[in-house]
Amino acid sequence: MNVVIVDTGCANLASVGFALDRIGAKKTITKDPKKIKKAKRVILPGVGAAPFAMQNLRERELVETLQNLTQPILGICLGMQLLFNFTEEGEVPALGMVHGRVLDLETGNQPSPHMGWNTLENVADDPLLKGVNSGDYAYFVHSYAVPVDHYTLASTTHGDTFSAIIRQDNIFGCQFHPERSGATGARILENFLKASL
Repeated sequence: MNVVIVDTGCANLASVGFALDRIGAKKTITKDPKKIKKAKRVILPGVGAAPFAMQNLRERELVETLQNLTQPILGICLGMQLLFNFTEEGEVPALGMVHGRVLDLETGNQPSPHMGWNTLENVADDPLLKGVNSGDYAYFVHSYAVPVDHYTLASTTHGDTFSAIIRQDNIFGCQFHPERSGATGARILENFLKASL
């Protein structure tokens, strides 16, 4: 399996790479549009602020490349948020690959940012989630989130209930960090690489 991790310039590429190593996957970390286009699977990681991440993608001339991918692509944390039309973080347009907006997470009396282990809820029947069940834990670190909508495969609650995993056609996203989510995260990565999506 030829899997590419997109070098966004604002992600912990090493931890995603190590997670793929642990499940025996061969990966390439690159910002080369030609290599990204040829990959069988693409992972778009991200940490930090959306305006900086979008600026990096524009400077690396990766926006159109990502928007035109037809193979499965998995956005992780900020990488998932960048797949949507618009984010309230910095009030910036994002990639527009999934219709929707990323909103400031209303945590109520819970700590903000949302940081730590939460259970996945309402897990859908999808090849990405084979062997993953409601009640399984995943590790989150974020202040913005995507509301639950038709693309939601699993949700979680921290103050508000929001999308933990999304899918629209070939486009997938995890608001949490699968590379830091133990056996649950490893299963999702394995499914992403091996399942018929």
